[in-house]
Amino acid sequence: MTSLGNETPEGHRAGFACFIGRPNVGKSTLMNALVGTKVAITSSRPQTTRRAIRGIVHRPDAQLVVVDTPGLHKPRTLLGERLDSLVRSTLTEVDVIGFCVPADQPVGPGDKYIARELAGVKKTPVVAIVTKTDLAAPEQVAEQLLAVGRLGEFADIVPCSAESGFQVGLVGDLLISHLPEGMPLYPEGDLTDEPEQLLISELIREAALEGVRDELPHSIAVVVDEMAPRAGRDDLVDVYAHLYVERSSQKGIIIGHKGSRLREVGAAARRQIEALLGTKVFLDLRVSVLKDWQRDPKQLRRLGFYD
Repeated sequence: MTSLGNETPEGHRAGFACFIGRPNVGKSTLMNALVGTKVAITSSRPQTTRRAIRGIVHRPDAQLVVVDTPGLHKPRTLLGERLDSLVRSTLTEVDVIGFCVPADQPVGPGDKYIARELAGVKKTPVVAIVTKTDLAAPEQVAEQLLAVGRLGEFADIVPCSAESGFQVGLVGDLLISHLPEGMPLYPEGDLTDEPEQLLISELIREAALEGVRDELPHSIAVVVDEMAPRAGRDDLVDVYAHLYVERSSQKGIIIGHKGSRLREVGAAARRQIEALLGTKVFLDLRVSVLKDWQRDPKQLRRLGFYD
């Protein structure tokens, strides 16, 4: 492996970690907190992460590449099966696994299911992370740590809160301690290896998910059709994107009364995209129906969810 910088300290560690847990346990929020900026979408809606997104943590002594996976669950659609397969393949390719369990909810069947899956991953150390401690009383956190400890054999068990910053640094320390020694894998300053258009599509989907009914998260896909600086303007980028849903009723929810909801989605997404790109953005959003796209292999490929 070649160095990406001239001076790499002796004992420098570099490698990959992934977060796994049932949907909506704070994996994306924790990755963003470790990286120090937003590289994955977060939502109060479960099952919002669709891809294995990599965030890169740079430290003088280490480079930690965090892979935020979709929540592991028993799939009900072809999309669900592909997401599940993505998680399982990721588990075999990382140096350490962070198993996330929220402090504010009892250990449930989903957590036990994942713990059983992890027990079969023999060669990779697992750090159990009790997330969202800001939402639980100290006694509840203590009880949860004991409950998580009963789920399996873990290299470490640590409580943290990505929202308040409590022990986020310690989570990073523990994950890094399991990485091999080596040169940095990415250049200094890179915070993710996700293409900009993919990040933008995720930011639009995040904005679309806020405040909508539970039926929508699985049903929304976003594709950036075109993105380019406007001719004659070096301070403006035009972004044309499509939101795809499965039914006409969902299209109505996204658009809202006389387009009011879609305008809100556009305004919220544009602010995030401008922060990401560091320039003004013109955002054009269209909504189309692709009937039952989650179950259609051809449509899944078109939307970027490959076999």
